[in-house]
Amino acid sequence: MPKFQKTLALLCLIIGIAAFFRFYQLDRIPPGLYPDVAINGTEAIEGLRSGQFKLFYPENNGREGLIIWLDALFIYLLGASVYALKFPAALAGVLTVVGIYFLGKELFGRKGECASLLASLFLATSFWHVNFSRIGFRAILAPLCLVFAFYFFIKGFRTKKNLWQVPAGLIFGAGFYTYISFRLAVPLLFTALAGWFLYYWRGKLPLNFLRASSILLIAVFAASLPIGLYFLNHPGDFIGRAGQTSVLSADSPLAALGKSFGLHLGMFNIYGDGNWRHNFSGSPVLFLPVGIMFLIGLIMAIRRLAALIKSRDFSLEFNSYLLILAWLFFLMLPGILTQEGSPHALRTIGAIPPVFLLAGLGGQTIYDLIKTKLARNNALALMLIFLALVAGYEYHRYFVQWALNANVSDAFTTIYHEEGKLLSSLSNGFETVVIVNESGVPVPYPDGIPVSAQSIIFTELADCFNRKGFNDPDCAAPYSRFVLPDRINEIKIDGRTVIMPMKFDQALFDSLKQRFPNGNLKAAGNIQYYETY
Repeated sequence: MPKFQKTLALLCLIIGIAAFFRFYQLDRIPPGLYPDVAINGTEAIEGLRSGQFKLFYPENNGREGLIIWLDALFIYLLGASVYALKFPAALAGVLTVVGIYFLGKELFGRKGECASLLASLFLATSFWHVNFSRIGFRAILAPLCLVFAFYFFIKGFRTKKNLWQVPAGLIFGAGFYTYISFRLAVPLLFTALAGWFLYYWRGKLPLNFLRASSILLIAVFAASLPIGLYFLNHPGDFIGRAGQTSVLSADSPLAALGKSFGLHLGMFNIYGDGNWRHNFSGSPVLFLPVGIMFLIGLIMAIRRLAALIKSRDFSLEFNSYLLILAWLFFLMLPGILTQEGSPHALRTIGAIPPVFLLAGLGGQTIYDLIKTKLARNNALALMLIFLALVAGYEYHRYFVQWALNANVSDAFTTIYHEEGKLLSSLSNGFETVVIVNESGVPVPYPDGIPVSAQSIIFTELADCFNRKGFNDPDCAAPYSRFVLPDRINEIKIDGRTVIMPMKFDQALFDSLKQRFPNGNLKAAGNIQYYETY
């Protein structure tokens, strides 16, 4: 079989593995419907009802609009469900795996074919990337935009075909609609441009550089102008929660910065994010052998870049290593510069592509070394066995050890979604009232219901949407009324009514019994509610 066909077959296999890891049991793993994802769904349904979508959604600490637009598309195509809310993120995860192969080929050239394939496979099975591909968070769109933007960026400068800078700029501009940490890609872009300026200047082609970079920046400007104008008119939304969590707000900023920096350095191979929603709590974000390959690749890249700078060799190789290392540095900053939840696997999600490109580079180095000791076929067989073990380990770690852990169900507040399904089933025969005795950012801010109620709200809206269609006036609001615990005295009963606190509280049920004596405490699994007449 020709080499091209072998490579294509391997790439197709890797894409298939990536799709399996991201879509298998997507509606059930992770469990439930986390409120931060549910509110995107309620906004998407409202957009479908009204025909109006926003560039930025200020509720729940602010969210860029792209994920909500995509959620609306897949709700329209697939129906309103947990699966539809998770589908865009899962698809983005698979596309990123595809993109990192092609980006690797641009960075490493023909000699780096193995590194590109390894980077794709490691990414396809990585717990870090698989997990965020399956939750439904908007953050997973950031590495997708970065990978394809820089693929076209490098392709355009390498081939001196300036039209490639149009998709590069448009995709990069689209990144501003994904996740707040994408903003740190701006200094990355200008660092990459500086490297290519040196390359073109040395080749005495400054006008070519100016044309290419102008096309790129005009495309970035055009794509990002709408959200840029929004932030110009709403500066408070631009800063958002970043100001609340910054190390600069700590009592001792330098000490907080040093601590956060050390913790994030260790997240790859020593101790990772402790949040069960983001990680297998406390485990390094990289499987140990992949983490070692990452370190090998990182050391190689630093040494090679230093040597190229020393010799003033501003070549294609120089620009490749400059981009990877600058990318790793700048996109780790959203985690390093915050004091909350360090190390933070979510805020550093933009650094995923360079991490796995470096792991691929380290993996190819090890493979080349093995080939000098063993026959080629034996070396290949050994590598394939190793890769199968990596995939098997990561599958077991995510789908068995993590998915079945009780801490995961708690981290994703699975019970809220179960409450929503139960309330939807009771809505035909009962009035339903939810007492929101759980915490969360008020929606709308500052006097609304905590965001924790959004899991129930989306579940009820989805039930109505699927039965009657989003244009039905009955689906303009959820079935239930939502009240805060300090306002239960305002609850009025008119016929058969179910009153459900989101969290069990015996004192609350005692108060309901006193206020509505003609009722009974009932249970459905782990959910308890008060039924009265």
